[in-house]
Amino acid sequence: MPIDNDYFKNRQQQNKNSGGSNNDNNGGGYEPPFSMPEFKGFGKNTGLIYGAIIFIVLMFVAKPFVIINSGEIGILSTAGKYEKDPLYPGFHLFIPGIQRIFIVDTKVRIMNYKSVEDMGAARDAGILVNPAITVLDARGLPVSIELTVQYRLMPDGAPATISNWGLSWEEKIVNPVVRDIVRNVVGNYSAEDLPTKRNEIAVLIEQQMRKNIDGLPNKPVTLLSVQLREIVLPDKIKEQIEKVQIAKQETQRVTNEVERAKQEAEKAKAIAQGEADAKMIEATATAQANILVSKSLSPQLIQLKQVEVQGKFNEALKVNTNAQIFLTPGGSTPNIWVDAKGKATQTSINNK
Repeated sequence: MPIDNDYFKNRQQQNKNSGGSNNDNNGGGYEPPFSMPEFKGFGKNTGLIYGAIIFIVLMFVAKPFVIINSGEIGILSTAGKYEKDPLYPGFHLFIPGIQRIFIVDTKVRIMNYKSVEDMGAARDAGILVNPAITVLDARGLPVSIELTVQYRLMPDGAPATISNWGLSWEEKIVNPVVRDIVRNVVGNYSAEDLPTKRNEIAVLIEQQMRKNIDGLPNKPVTLLSVQLREIVLPDKIKEQIEKVQIAKQETQRVTNEVERAKQEAEKAKAIAQGEADAKMIEATATAQANILVSKSLSPQLIQLKQVEVQGKFNEALKVNTNAQIFLTPGGSTPNIWVDAKGKATQTSINNK
């Protein structure tokens, strides 16, 4: 019912006229707790205006609405019970005091496992930072594993996920699985083998994490990727690995030198074999040529050559009449002559 402002004004006027003498009997001196402003020209609509003002004030004070942005999901709770259907991005109303809307992030989330000195802020724009995972290797030596896990909450099943796991679902679903899988996988290797088998270990961790998270009822979370960033070994293991690497490098250097010397020896052997083969080929060719020549020397050809040689000697005797002629055994044509005067000059005439 709208407040009758004229009633309070008449009571004030009566109080003034009576001078306040009959305060106890006729209510003189009474003043209203507040004075409502007058809206001239509104008449009977004054109450509606007051109602509208009160409604607007309540809207801003109680805020019975919420705006859900992209990448978020709203979960409506009525009297403590979560509704099954999520509220998608947009404007939504609810009843204050009875209903409540929880906004949950469905964008890509990142969970980093870092060393204590690199942790920084615990949360930042969808990034969770946890201490590096300490694992005992196959021999019981402590090893720290640093990795990054990317995942996101499934929007359609978000109300059931929050109802079952609570608003801290990441710490209950993702974090325990990551730590358990990393310890199981890395614990099967010795610290010395971890650097050389890094890729194999990373694949095993991601495969087992996908199997465990995807196997949860209603598949509340989607695992996007797992990156194994760093394997932090104890100082003694690092020194031992460095010594082994130095020894391997020295062994490789010696092996390379031996291989190079072997190649040079094989090269020299090949060159020598090539030269020997060339000489053998040359000798074989010469022998074959001699055989061909010997086969080509017929008796008629020999007689012809003898006649030619005899003619050359006859020409020489015309110049040197005192020359001495020596005959070869077997009735051959003379092929040596010497000046009879005892001079040292000797001439040999080859058969051609």
